[in-house]
Amino acid sequence: MTVGLQERYSEGRAKGYAIELNLGTTGNPMTTYRLLVAIAFSFLATMAFCMGLSADEPREADAAGDVRAPQQGDATSANEEKTDSQDIAGAVSADPTEADNGDSREVIQAIQAGPRALSLAFRMAAKRATPSVVTLLTYGQAADESSDGSSSEDDLPFLEKVEPRPETRLDRPTGVGSGVILSADGLIITNNHVVARATRVVVQLHDETKLEAELFRGDPDSDVAMVRVKSDEPLQAISVGDSDELEIGDWVLAIGSPFKLEATVSAGIISAKNREIDSVRRSNMLQTDAAINPGNSGGALIDLSGNVIGISTAIATRTGFYQGVGFAIPINQARWIADELDQHGKVRRAAIGTTLADLKPRIAKQFGEAPYSGVLVYQVIKDSVADKAGLLPYDVIIEFDGRPVCDSVAFQQAIERKPIGSRQPIVVRREGDRVELEVELATVDNPTGDSKPDE
Repeated sequence: MTVGLQERYSEGRAKGYAIELNLGTTGNPMTTYRLLVAIAFSFLATMAFCMGLSADEPREADAAGDVRAPQQGDATSANEEKTDSQDIAGAVSADPTEADNGDSREVIQAIQAGPRALSLAFRMAAKRATPSVVTLLTYGQAADESSDGSSSEDDLPFLEKVEPRPETRLDRPTGVGSGVILSADGLIITNNHVVARATRVVVQLHDETKLEAELFRGDPDSDVAMVRVKSDEPLQAISVGDSDELEIGDWVLAIGSPFKLEATVSAGIISAKNREIDSVRRSNMLQTDAAINPGNSGGALIDLSGNVIGISTAIATRTGFYQGVGFAIPINQARWIADELDQHGKVRRAAIGTTLADLKPRIAKQFGEAPYSGVLVYQVIKDSVADKAGLLPYDVIIEFDGRPVCDSVAFQQAIERKPIGSRQPIVVRREGDRVELEVELATVDNPTGDSKPDE
């Protein structure tokens, strides 16, 4: 029994192997079978591998209409000819019409954009917003002698002061913080704890020009303050975004002057919303993991379009420095407070005279309501504007001023921003029925509405 095997090459190795098998008629059938199976498997595996390579390899058409692989240096030349704006536009310009919904479209665009587009977005947002973020040098503040700088391992103290210094000499700053230019005529927003107890505030612009503050006022309840300066040239005001549109997971940049390092940018995401912290009585904070350190307070938290969406305010820490948890005041709230301080010298907050409770699952079950389907009126102050409007205990407020209500803190903030004395529509659910009412807003100090606000 013999098996004859002859190999010969065809013309040129590029055309592969031609194998001719001459099998004797008296050969071992099992040996022959195994040999054929091995050859067939090797051939199929080779073909599959080659097809995979050709599918993964980018191809392009040349002028003659043939398909060729890109030549060395083509990608580099193309990249060198693109500007930053063209890179971003090309990265997100793919047609998303095949996506099933908005979420799928966003995912597709994110995958197409790639890391380079995200880096360029960071760069352009920082470039746009940084000139509107200033450094505040405060004078006359004494160090807090009641604090020795120690903290309990069980507590998470919040950053309430910005680099306090023991010196009280008038020629040396006793505090350093940040601020954000809101208007070209010199309105700057910052934190109250940055300017509190200061006798003098100096604003250092992005180009290192220094301007003496003519006026600064603060609201301790919200930790928001405003500073007024005059300049021969219009200041570069920041673009203001809408903090109500933010979602958890959105990218943000923090810009400020940590440790007196001006125009420092750090990146992170929105980690949570509607956070309450002990150091700010009226707080409804954005939580972020963008690095915030002493000196960042009062600086801008911006989105990837360069719009300010928050004012950096505090950190949760056991060391006094950044540990991954920072807080910012939503710009919609902070801007309203700054305008109140600028125009009226104080914050005029509207109220209706009720005690409210969120419909958390345990409370909702007790009252037979769906969780977070409204806000429960737990108590109505006698003779308050809510009482006069017909609100009753255990009503569930589901709408205010035409907008859904599901969170007590957000509802109270919506009320307090409305003009005092204005009449606002309110809808409640009472024993399963929808009841429409109208309430005339009073003040926090006088919820009966007997006296009108100071003009």
